[in-house]
Amino acid sequence: MTDLLIDWYPWIKALHIIAVIAWMAGLFYLPRLFVYHVEQAAVPSLPPVLQIMERRLLRAIMNPAMIATWVFGLCLVATPGIIDWSAVWPWTKAISVLAMTGFHMWLAGQRKRLADGTSGLTGRAYRIANEVPTLLLIVIVISVVVKF
Repeated sequence: MTDLLIDWYPWIKALHIIAVIAWMAGLFYLPRLFVYHVEQAAVPSLPPVLQIMERRLLRAIMNPAMIATWVFGLCLVATPGIIDWSAVWPWTKAISVLAMTGFHMWLAGQRKRLADGTSGLTGRAYRIANEVPTLLLIVIVISVVVKF
C-alpha cells in the first residue's frame, strides 16, 4: 500500500489541492449568501432563490469537496517520508483543518436555521464569520510552505 501511495503521490497531491480550492470557494461564498439572505428577509415577496443556492452550494460542492480534501489529505499523511511529525507545522495544519471542518459544520447548521427562519444572526455577524476561513487558510498555507 505504501508503494502505491508513493507512486501516486503527485496525483494525490494534485487532487488534494483541487479539492481544497473547491472547498475554500464554498467556505468563502456561503457566508456571503447568508448576508444577502438575512438582509433580504424583510422582503417577503422574494422567491426562495437564496435558500436554493445555499442548499445546492453546500450539498453539491462544499460537502463533496470537504470529503475529497480529507480523503486525499489522509492519503498524503499516510505516504511514508512526507511529514516530519516532530515539527510544529503538521500539528498547526491539522488543528486548522479541524477548525475549518468545524466551521463548515457550523455553516451547515446556519443554513438550516436560515431556512427555518430561526437564525438570530445579523448580516454583520455573517460578514465577520466570512473572515474565519481566510484566517485559517493563512495558517494552513504558511504551515505547509514554511514548515516551521
